[in-house]
Amino acid sequence: MKNFYIRLLNIIIGLFLYALGIVITIRANIGYAPWDVLHIGIANTLGLSIGTISISVGLIIIVIVKIMGERLGLGTILNILLIGIFLDIILKINIIPKMNNLFFGSIMLILGLFIISLGSYFYIKSAFGAGPRDSLMVVLARKTKIPVGICRSTIELLATLGGWLLGGMVGIGTVISVIGIGFCIQLTFKILKFDVTAIRHETLSDTYTALTGSRHGGRS
Repeated sequence: MKNFYIRLLNIIIGLFLYALGIVITIRANIGYAPWDVLHIGIANTLGLSIGTISISVGLIIIVIVKIMGERLGLGTILNILLIGIFLDIILKINIIPKMNNLFFGSIMLILGLFIISLGSYFYIKSAFGAGPRDSLMVVLARKTKIPVGICRSTIELLATLGGWLLGGMVGIGTVISVIGIGFCIQLTFKILKFDVTAIRHETLSDTYTALTGSRHGGRS
């Protein structure tokens, strides 16, 4: 049980850092990351908060991946809820300055990507399951037999296009985010000596079984 609470703390820290990194990349003001283009585009169109849209989009995606047979974890649910909540809290506090030039905006954006990468370390380390957008990428690759990289690129391209049509900011920061996030994650994991392939993620039924001692958890 102690191990469960340590893992739970890890995922909460990870998701907070992830949300903080997103806000920093937004405040860099040189173009949003693909999913943020979509979330902010929808938020501006509907007059709702970014966090509310992030949660809503996540819920829609998770219904889709569940219908397509993907197994969900506690981390999937927490990812949907906590990132959205943390986003709104951090934005409401409004302590992160908005950049007004490309140089400082680029530095701020890269800082945000590294914070997202650190958040990913804590989040993945908890082994509670993939987030909704990663789950969508995986299930599409499995169902279509298309390479996972192409699936991810296609999803993010569609998210960017949809968000741009709704008024989300697309710019050099969008390109930096797409290209740079992989490098930032790889470097962060290398520094922390973290082997992501060694992590076995739990499904909801695995977590239920571990907490209750039941051997008959249902498929989740």
